Amino acid sequence: MIEIDAASGPQPLGMSPAKFLREYWQKKPLLIRNAFPGFVSPVQPEDLAGLACEDGVLARLIEHDKADDSWRVRHGPFAETDFTTLPDHDWTLLVQDMDKWDADIRGLLAHFAFLPRWRIDDVMVSFAAAGGSVGAHIDQYDVFLLQAQGRRHWQIDASANPPLGFRPDVELKLLREFHPTHDWVLEPGDVLYLPPGVPHHGIAVDHCLTFSVGMRAPSAAELLGDFVDTLAADAPEDLRYTDPGLAPASDANEIDGAAMARVVEALNLLRMNDADALGDWFGAFITTYRCAVEPAADDAGRARIEVEWDLAHGAVILRHPWSRMAWRRAHGKRGGRLYAGGRVLALPVRDARRLAAAEAVDAALYDSLGQAGRDAVFALLDAGHYRLQLAEDAQ
Repeated sequence: MIEIDAASGPQPLGMSPAKFLREYWQKKPLLIRNAFPGFVSPVQPEDLAGLACEDGVLARLIEHDKADDSWRVRHGPFAETDFTTLPDHDWTLLVQDMDKWDADIRGLLAHFAFLPRWRIDDVMVSFAAAGGSVGAHIDQYDVFLLQAQGRRHWQIDASANPPLGFRPDVELKLLREFHPTHDWVLEPGDVLYLPPGVPHHGIAVDHCLTFSVGMRAPSAAELLGDFVDTLAADAPEDLRYTDPGLAPASDANEIDGAAMARVVEALNLLRMNDADALGDWFGAFITTYRCAVEPAADDAGRARIEVEWDLAHGAVILRHPWSRMAWRRAHGKRGGRLYAGGRVLALPVRDARRLAAAEAVDAALYDSLGQAGRDAVFALLDAGHYRLQLAEDAQ
């Protein structure tokens, strides 16, 4: 089964999360009709275009000339005139990280709480004029494609070994061959789930908006490169290759087995296999955003006693939209770690879990934290991961 109607079943999957993860996750595509019945987009095309004109926003404009099958890609920020000169067909505007810019879009992520939050990268929103498309392609990550407005015609190739060669003549990574096995027209509220590596092609039937909930799936090269950089940065200067007890060389030009054993010993001293060192590296890595936007402190000059007074009188400490958090139990020890935008904080498990889950810290949550948890709140406030909202500002 590759299509299901969620109108009468659990939403948004039309089945239990456990069944979805067991039978579909990273295994096969699934079209979910009525995943969000009666869905109304919280943003309009003009909102998207306005945001694409702002500095710091990752936006692309893709135009397709069907006469010669050529493609043009432009990157933001754009000027308003870039949109007024476009035709009424065959172009697409894509804006990344819309969950950071719009609270209502961020709220959609609550429907995907069956997945680790640190696995979700962002919600990309695309507006396509009639006929607009980004071409037949594959993604190397899982994605949920929510039709938010208008209709889009989707085709996928769900065969076992689809051709994956790319066209050499375009900037986009478009497939040279595409042989669809399934096609559908998605209406607002429908969701198409695609595992990594499934060729797909979406064409706007009419002016439409599509929300793409994409997962973060770092490559092995990305993981290895960052891990090695971390090991190198933390390695003590006096940790070197040594060979006490060296025997006379039988061949001065040979790298013998004893030398390689000493290399392995030297590398092991870097604690590559230490579970906590590895966990702290990964927690810092996976909570660091891939783009240039970083939280910036705006309450650094406010004294702690003042902030605590504000909390007691209705203020709330809000997590910055660009701050990613996760937590982990320390290996073989009591206690845990909180990770926030690459920072590592040692906390009791109870505090680490609560802060990683909380979008806001109010007086009740703050009072329930231990001393280390409260200290962490202020360290993150000073670093820009939290922002103070006074009671009068929330009204």
